[in-house]
Amino acid sequence: MYGMKIGQMLLEGGLITREQLEEALKIQRAEGGRLGAVLVRMNALTETDLNSYLARQHRIESTNVDALEIDKETLSLIPPEIARRYEVIPIKRVGKTLVVAMTDPSNLFAIDDLRFSIGCEIEPHICASSMVMRALRKFYPETEAIVSLDAQKSIMEKQSPAVEASSAEEAEDLLVGDEVFESLIVEEDETAVEEEDVSALQVSDSPVVKLVNSIIADAVKRGASDIHIEPFEKYVRIRFRIDGVLHEVMRPSRKYRSAIVSRLKILGGMNIAERHLPQDGRQKIRVGDRFVDMRLATMPTLFGEKVEVRLLDRSKVILDLEKLGFEEESLREFRRAVKKPYGIVLVTGPTGCGKTTNLYSAITELNDIGVNIMTAENPVEFNLKGINQVQMNEDIGLTFASALRAYLRQDPDIIMVGEIRDQETSSIAIRAALTGHLVLSTTHTNDAPSTINRLIDMGTEPFMLSTSLIAICSQRLIRRICPKCKTPVQIPVEALQEANIDPERFASVTCYEGTGCDYCNNTGYRGREGIFEVMTIDEDIRQLIESDANTIQIEKAALSKGMINLREAALRKLERGITTFEEVVRGTVGGAE
Repeated sequence: MYGMKIGQMLLEGGLITREQLEEALKIQRAEGGRLGAVLVRMNALTETDLNSYLARQHRIESTNVDALEIDKETLSLIPPEIARRYEVIPIKRVGKTLVVAMTDPSNLFAIDDLRFSIGCEIEPHICASSMVMRALRKFYPETEAIVSLDAQKSIMEKQSPAVEASSAEEAEDLLVGDEVFESLIVEEDETAVEEEDVSALQVSDSPVVKLVNSIIADAVKRGASDIHIEPFEKYVRIRFRIDGVLHEVMRPSRKYRSAIVSRLKILGGMNIAERHLPQDGRQKIRVGDRFVDMRLATMPTLFGEKVEVRLLDRSKVILDLEKLGFEEESLREFRRAVKKPYGIVLVTGPTGCGKTTNLYSAITELNDIGVNIMTAENPVEFNLKGINQVQMNEDIGLTFASALRAYLRQDPDIIMVGEIRDQETSSIAIRAALTGHLVLSTTHTNDAPSTINRLIDMGTEPFMLSTSLIAICSQRLIRRICPKCKTPVQIPVEALQEANIDPERFASVTCYEGTGCDYCNNTGYRGREGIFEVMTIDEDIRQLIESDANTIQIEKAALSKGMINLREAALRKLERGITTFEEVVRGTVGGAE
């Protein structure tokens, strides 16, 4: 239930009807506010029931402060004016952690303010607003508020203004226009029935939220594929991966670390209280007219949690084999392979090299009214019209292997499996291929020939592999030279020789590099393009597989049959002025002689 939207939870729990939910959504769109509060005002449910479900949604406790007697020492930890400002009641102190009852436990700015001013960790519990207001009147009489005003003012002057000013300045540094905060919104699925509740929890105006929004918006604007938020002893480093290379963009003060991480956790539907275990989450957002899928992952490090955000900009994806960067001969071989009626075609390469885009492009080309295509993905990155896509969920036992077994009873023609990562998945994929199905999948290997040995190391029988395998396509992404600052360059003979490249080949070839300009963020590169090697499995290579040949023997045999390896594909792009010599060396190694 964690991560489910509150409206859906209340609907499934039978506390509200669909008609009440739809009416509440109309009121919310017209007047704003939180959906739960609107439902309570409508008398559709009680405040107690709402808080019970909100506690389950966010995996925190629900507290009844009416039934508590709180000692004066605990109450004195939070000045009355701060308690009123944030509608918070201190309940008890456990070691270095203060347990508090709040009407809005996802108010990160309030929690950070309390943490800074009190000097201890805050464990929020949710409590009904009416209960908190009664507790405030009971435990913090108005006379106490007057007496403590000077103390509270001193704390706020030391803490909150500094946070707001600094965060606002940092947000301004990255702001890509005033419209950013309005255009960067949480996207709902078409089947969703209410808003992303956690994104409307009274922190929408805090500087930290604006800072996080501006970071995401700027990353999308720059075409970044990843955002890295990395905590260190005295600062937080924020880097964008643009065209495959990380670039530092800012260094907020370390005191904003927890607030930034918590905000991203909320966006990803993760448990904000869990800080010692890795977590994964995802969210759909819209920046202007661009729709972006975010995949978030946290990792506890020495100085706090590191967050990695993968950005999948749906507007930038081109599902066309012709435009991916294949050499003409390689594309011809790949198309021939994926149009076979049965067998296995594998796409290999490191994470983020475009394997999924390649497979999506292939099945988009194969998609036809007379063909049943099914995919098993983790996650489903893009919705493909007319194709049965299934999201894996290992928590309930829906793995690639179990999905494959089920697919064989669904009368498929083509099956795409996100990854073959173990012997069980490999065996079922082979069985599917040998019973008349075309199976497309990926592996993480350095090149096409080494994939054979990787699968055998998993426990796959060489004879079964050689019988079912059609082709292996290995790929990388290399950076394209910026067209605005592209300039001719002479490659030293010594550099070519050191890279095992024949200098004679480039004696009369004009090569280029980018000098750096505003258009390419002074990197000299703008965008990336694929390089591919396609190894078809003919009779000679089948015999090598069955005879337990090593990777070098298989590669030599493939090259003798005309295979264009990754190094050769990159060199051809260098000759055509698409990329640089440095990219060729960085992205490839010399093949077998």
